Amino acid sequence: MTFQVTFSVDGIPHGKGRPRFARRGSFVSTYTDEKTKSYETLIQDAAKQAMGSTDPLETPVALYLYIRLPIPKAYSKKRTLACLDGLERPCKKPDFDNVAKSVGDACNGIVYHDDSQIVDAHIRKAYAETPGIDLMIKEI
Repeated sequence: MTFQVTFSVDGIPHGKGRPRFARRGSFVSTYTDEKTKSYETLIQDAAKQAMGSTDPLETPVALYLYIRLPIPKAYSKKRTLACLDGLERPCKKPDFDNVAKSVGDACNGIVYHDDSQIVDAHIRKAYAETPGIDLMIKEI
């Protein structure tokens, strides 16, 4: 039987930020911005709770990611209904691949040993009343 884990993280999805650099004397250090760090921590907490006492997977995995974005407040009622019915899709930031990168990095060492084990990915962005992400990671 193949193992799979499913969990959700509520809140506005955030893509992985670019690395930041700081000069400290004659050295340059690289760090992740605070917004990305806090979002990855939310994902890690949900992943730990979903995995329980299960060890990280060592096999190839598939990632199913459903990104729920908030409907802009400026939209009319008609346009809001179109968004909820799936007739209008979000063509704005965050980029789907940046959100997937945040998710992949956050699950390292918790759901799987390294995100290089992800060999198949299915990602969808849509508008929703409650923003967040729904995630399923499945052993192949």
